[in-house]
Amino acid sequence: MVEFEDFKKLELRVGEIESAEAVLGSDKLVKLMVDIGTEKKQILAGIAKQYSPADLVGRQIIIVANLAPRMMAGLESQGMLLAAHNTEGGAVLLVPDKEVAPGSQIT
Repeated sequence: MVEFEDFKKLELRVGEIESAEAVLGSDKLVKLMVDIGTEKKQILAGIAKQYSPADLVGRQIIIVANLAPRMMAGLESQGMLLAAHNTEGGAVLLVPDKEVAPGSQIT
């Protein structure tokens, strides 16, 4: 169980994908540049088998904006997008029901 005070430490925000490209040498990773209002973050996500980079540009997603950076495939990931796994094991992006301003906080 996670205490509520620990959960409150997560900064969940709406991000808008400005660019997306496949990561060389990986069949799963996509490199995203995500606008979260006050800044842009580079996020690496293992969604290449479900989403082509071209289909991701312009989409809004939900991200954890305050994770410590992590190196993946020689690149720095500065956050994490939220996705559900379907019965086939693929990722399904969690997205806002309606368009909102990039950086909007999830409460």
